[in-house]
Parts: sequence; C-alpha cells; structure tokens
Amino acid sequence: VSLLLFLHSSFSCPSTVVSFHLKYLMRPIHYPVFSVLTKFYQHVLSLVFAVKEINENPKILPNITLGFHIHDSYYNAVMTYRTTLELLFRSRKFVPNYKCDTRKKLFSVIGGLSSETSLYIADFIQFYKIPQLTYGSFAPKDIHSAEIPTYYSMVPNESSQYIGMIRLLQHFGWRWVGLFAIDNRHGEYFLQTMESLFSQHGICSACTQRIPYLTHWDNLSEMFHIGSNIYKHIADEKINTFIICGETLTIAWIINTIFMFDPRHEHSSLGKVWIMTAQMDYLLTGMNKKWDRQGLDGAIFFTIHSKYIPGFKEFLNFIKPPWIQEDGFFPLFWEQVFDCSLPAHTLTLPDSETCTGNERMKDIPGALFELELSGHSYSIYNAVYVLIEALHAVSLLRSNHKHFLRHKLSEYEDLQPWQGGFDITNIAVFPNSTYQRVKVGTVNPDALKGKVLNINEDMIVWHRSFNQVIPVSLCNDYCHPGYQKRKNEGKKFCCYDCVPCPKGKISKEMDMVACVQCPEDQYPNQEKNGCLLKRINFLSYEEPLGYSLACLAAFFSLITIWMLGTFIKHKDSLIVKANNRDLTYILLISLLFCFLCPLLFIGKPGRVTCLFRQPAFGLTFSLSISCVLAKTILVSLAFKATKPGSRMRAWVGKRLAVSIVILCSLLQANICIVWLSTSPPFPELDMHPTTEEIILQCNEGSVVMFYCVLSYMALLSFGSFIVAFQARKLPDTFNEAKFITFSMLAFCSVWVSFVPTYLSTRGKAMVAVEIFSILCSSSALLGCIIFPKCYIMVLRPELNNREQLIRRFV
Repeated sequence: VSLLLFLHSSFSCPSTVVSFHLKYLMRPIHYPVFSVLTKFYQHVLSLVFAVKEINENPKILPNITLGFHIHDSYYNAVMTYRTTLELLFRSRKFVPNYKCDTRKKLFSVIGGLSSETSLYIADFIQFYKIPQLTYGSFAPKDIHSAEIPTYYSMVPNESSQYIGMIRLLQHFGWRWVGLFAIDNRHGEYFLQTMESLFSQHGICSACTQRIPYLTHWDNLSEMFHIGSNIYKHIADEKINTFIICGETLTIAWIINTIFMFDPRHEHSSLGKVWIMTAQMDYLLTGMNKKWDRQGLDGAIFFTIHSKYIPGFKEFLNFIKPPWIQEDGFFPLFWEQVFDCSLPAHTLTLPDSETCTGNERMKDIPGALFELELSGHSYSIYNAVYVLIEALHAVSLLRSNHKHFLRHKLSEYEDLQPWQGGFDITNIAVFPNSTYQRVKVGTVNPDALKGKVLNINEDMIVWHRSFNQVIPVSLCNDYCHPGYQKRKNEGKKFCCYDCVPCPKGKISKEMDMVACVQCPEDQYPNQEKNGCLLKRINFLSYEEPLGYSLACLAAFFSLITIWMLGTFIKHKDSLIVKANNRDLTYILLISLLFCFLCPLLFIGKPGRVTCLFRQPAFGLTFSLSISCVLAKTILVSLAFKATKPGSRMRAWVGKRLAVSIVILCSLLQANICIVWLSTSPPFPELDMHPTTEEIILQCNEGSVVMFYCVLSYMALLSFGSFIVAFQARKLPDTFNEAKFITFSMLAFCSVWVSFVPTYLSTRGKAMVAVEIFSILCSSSALLGCIIFPKCYIMVLRPELNNREQLIRRFV
C-alpha cells in the first residue's frame, strides 16, 4: 500500500521561483533539481519516521507493508496534474484511466503545502475516492466538503488563527496594521476576513498589498510597481506591525524587495513586527547572502500546534549517507548542510571536500535544519497515523464484519477539520544569520472567550531597534487621560485628533472615545483625568459665620433671660403692672425661644432638626406677635372703655388677652400640623449647586406650607402695626403703641427684605439669611417694647412711681 506525499517547490527549487506562462504546445519538461531548502527536508523525514514506526509494529496492519512516493509540484498546475495522473495510472506507458500496476496500490495522498496545489491534486483523485489530507494549508472557504468529499485538512480551524491574531493585536495595543497577502483565492479570503474583524475590534488596516504567487519575467514593470508599493509601506514609520498571509516563499519575496530598493541597508535599522500565518515557516536558507536577514528579527509566527514525538531525534542521528540509494533528495540535502561532496552523487559540488560519513544530524546549525518537529512535520506525522488507523479499521471490517461496512462508513461523511490550536513562536535572528525559535504563547479555540490567547510577553525578543520596549503601531499617539478622540473627516477611524475634555467631564484611561461625567458626589480635577470628592457644605459651628451667629443668638438669649428676671424682680412695680405683666412674661419667654431657634439651623442637618426647625420658628414668632397684638388691642380698648356709657369695659381684662394669644397661636399651630402630616421637611443633598460642593440642606417638603407660615406671621404683624398706628396718639404714660409701631415697622422691614434674599441664595448662605432675619426681628421686638421698661426699672427707678406717672399724665 502506497502513500503519496506532495512537496512544494519551495523544498526542491531556489527560494525565488520564476515562472513563464505555459502555452501548452508541448509535453511538460521535468526540471532538474540542483539544490534544496534543507529546512524542509524535515517534512520528508517525519513521513519516513511515521512509516518506519508503522511497518515495525506487528499490531498495526499485519502482513501489509506501507510505502510512499514523494513528488514535487514545481509551483505549476500542469506538473501537479501530470504527476497525479502518473501515480494513478502507473505503467511503462502512461495511459489515463488504465491501471496496469496492480501490486502497488495508492491508498492516500498527503499534500500539498499550499491550498492551490492541494486543489490541483483533488481535481483528479476525488473521482477515484482516494482520500487527501493536507498538512500545511487551510481548506478554501468557498469549497464545501460535499464538493470534494475526499478532501481533509490536518490543520486547525482557520478562524481560530484569525481570532488569535486579533487578540494578539489587542494585547499589545497595535491598531495601525499593514496587511500583506498572497495574490490568490486564499489571500483574498484572508484580506476580507481580517478587514471585517478589524472593524469589529477597533483596528485599522494601514495598507493592503497583494504579493504575487510567482514572479513573471514577462511582466517586470508590474513586478517593479508591486515591489515599490511594498517597500513604501515598510518604510512608513507609523506602520510598525505587518501581518503576512502567504506561503514560505512570500517572506523571500518581501526580503528580496527590501534588498532591491535598499541595497545598502540604510533603513535596515527600522524595525518592524512581522506576524506570519501558520501556512508559512521561517526561512533563512536558500536566500541570497547579501540580503539583510536582520529585518525579520523579532518576527512572530502562528504555527500549527506540535508535540514531542519520542524517538524522532534518535532516528535523525541514525541517518547516514547510504540513504542515497533510497532517497533522491538526500544527497542534495547532505551536501548542502555539511558543505561536502558525496562520491556517488553525480551532482557533486565543485571545490568541496568529500563527505566522511561521520557527520551527525545533531551538529547541523538550526538555520539549516531543526531537530525539533515543526508544525507542518507534525501534521504529516499525524496524517500518516490517521490514514493507517482508517486502513486498519477497514481491514478489520472486511475480515470480520463485511455486512456492517456500509452502515459504519456512512457515519464519517461529515468530518470536521482537525480540532487543535496554534502555537505562537518568536524568532530571534543573530548577526551571523543564525536564529532561535522560542514558543511564547498559544491560541486555544476551546478556551473561554477571554482566555483564547495565552502569551508570555517577557519571553518575546523584539527587533533590536525597539530596545526591548513593546513596539507601538498607531496612526497617531494615544489620547492621554484628560483628552478625548475627535474624528478626522476623510480618514480611517484609527486616525483622530486628541482634544481636551469639555468642562465637567474627565477621561481616566488612555485613548477614550468620549469623556465621561464624574459621579454626582465628585468633580473633575484640574487635569481632567480624575475625580475628587465634593466637599459637603452646611453651616457648621466650626466656621466663622456659624460660630458668630451662634454666639449672637446666645447673647440675645442671655439678654432676654436677664430682662425676664428684671421683670420678675420688679413684678409689683407700677410700670410692670401698667404694661400687662402676664403678657410681658409670655412675650419674653417666646422671644427667648425665638433667639434659641437659630441653634436648630446651625450644624449638620438631620432628620429631627429639619423636621422641627421651621415649625418651631413659626410657632414662637406667632406667639410673640400674638402677645404684641393682644397688648395693642388691650391698650386701645382700655382708653375706649373709660368713656362714659362705653360697653368696652366688659371686654377689657386678662381673658381677652389670653384668648387673642391662644387663638392666634392655635391657627399657626394648625398650619404646622397640616404641614408636618402631609409634606414634612427632610434632609437632602443638593449635588449640583457648584462644581466642587455638595450642599447638605433641609428640604422644606412643601414650599407652599412654608410660605403659608410666613404669610400668617406677616398677617399678624401687619394687624399689630395697624392697631398700634391707630393708638399712637393715646397718652404717653400708659401708651406702648408708639414703641409697638416702631417694632412692627422694623419686623416687617426685615421679613420683606428676607423673601427675595432667601430666594436668591442657596446652601449655608440661605440658612444664614434666615437666622439673621430671626435675630433682627426678635431683637427689634425686644429693643422697642421691652428695653425701655428695663431702662426705667434699672437706670431710672425714680420714674417708676405713682406721683411721677400722675405728673406726666397731667
């Protein structure tokens, strides 16, 4: 049973393949092979090792010997078709559709490295139901498995690779990325897919360039134009990251272009980050020695995941020159890697020493041949075992379960691509053109969404021009905190201006699309890159204004207490009795509470203080004004009752005064009860009065009820003023009307000024205005009504007697 391995022309031909258009007028010529790319000889050895293991294992396919053929595609569809047909219909004379060699049966095909070669092979072998496993290329997306049912891929799902690349770009913040793709069907699919993914994840393609599949000498002007565009993109200092989708020789195409346009390496120090797809493999051998290989230092490759295979390195060490009889590629490989000539080889290298036969594979430099199994070689190894397992299963079915064969095989009609991941490999190129390959990460499509990419950036060696600093690939610099993006019309969304955040907004992170508002309890700092906590503002005892008002309230309270004590001390004196002693006591006590009310307004507003401060102020003031009103009415009625035949005498007395005070106070109390039961005041935070402050204040609950309280007080004071004004011409000895008129005039002036001032201020200034109004109006009543009596009792006691009063009256 035979396997067929198709190798790409990159193994058996020089690194730059030159092609002329074939005219199909003559039979294709088999080109002689003069050199090989020694690095890819590992593909052959992985196949040989797998077949050797199987043939030496008696438990697998007993009595069946596995063989293989290796053929070259020459980057040519005609040669690929020709080789495929010769293998299908092998005989002395090639006759299509006739199979003369019945001993050697072709069981399967492995290859090729490119999708184009794989499809050329599939065009024929699909008709003969021969399975084909590709080891280096992804299945074209426009080819459904139903169209080519024998086409299977040994590489992971291609979409996983693209998602891994997006995650890699996002991890390092590269958003201005160049795209190079081979000019074929797969390259077009790559460009379309990456452009779509870029737009979804906020990345822009800085440039898009298609690289020819082959170099055509009959169209050199076009080749020069393409090379010029490639070099222009590479020389762009803003584009530091390029993703290349192609095949191994695509790298050679790019390096060749750089050498052509920069032969003196003037821009060789301009480092780039090259990200290669899994179809490609790092290649240094076979290139012109004058080419600058240092440009690929720090390149990142997505490679097919591979594992250690026991025995493979030992197998390599047993390879000796006698293989020349079994492998036509071996002499070229051996002579190139050891720079010697094999005596039996017809194409012996001139001016070279003769190979001794003691050379060892382990001594070959890594640039020429790697002992570690590559992803492509690992795929070939797995492909052989997959085919043998299938052949072994079919053999068992035919011998023991023939009747079950058709039913069993029908279960494998819809096979999925090889389920695996990718390795991320970093290449460090040394000045002597040797290099080191280091695995720095993995792409696991089965992981959780945020864990698809696993990378150790500390292990990555960047191009020497970056000095081990993570490269930046942006259309413009990041917008720093405190700035936001502003789109540039006519340019891609990755190219933008950075403008400061507007007033009241901040940006904490780099490259924010739009600035954001701070939380309500915070405000932007001066740099607009962070938020500061707002100060909670209220009228406190610690600040000068609050302390001063509290001291003033305490001072007037003490004065009121002293005056009340004075009145109590002289309670039997004529002046106290003449001014309605009981009403004066009630007035002084109510004024004392009026002076103490401001203490409810100072300090941190709480639920209790907010609930009672306005009602307490309204009730105490209403009581004070009610006393003043009662005193004024009693004075007026007293003089009218002295007239002969007046009926007013029955109304003059304590009962009338108490009734007036109780009635007027109860009306205000009812207003306050309705207020507290429907919309009681409560503490609240005003977040937006100023930029840097939060006002902790009392919300009055119902503004209407608050102004009802003030309006009722205004009504009482206005009534007192009218009655006092009418009684101003009564005899001075018993008349308080003149003093009451002045006190009510001052009281009304204060509260008329209070309303517009109160409405135009906020926060602690508003509270201070109300406290000041309370103190002023209360002190007006105290000074105009109570102070003159205290003055006579304390400083002019000689005036406080009956004779003096009678003399003044007369």
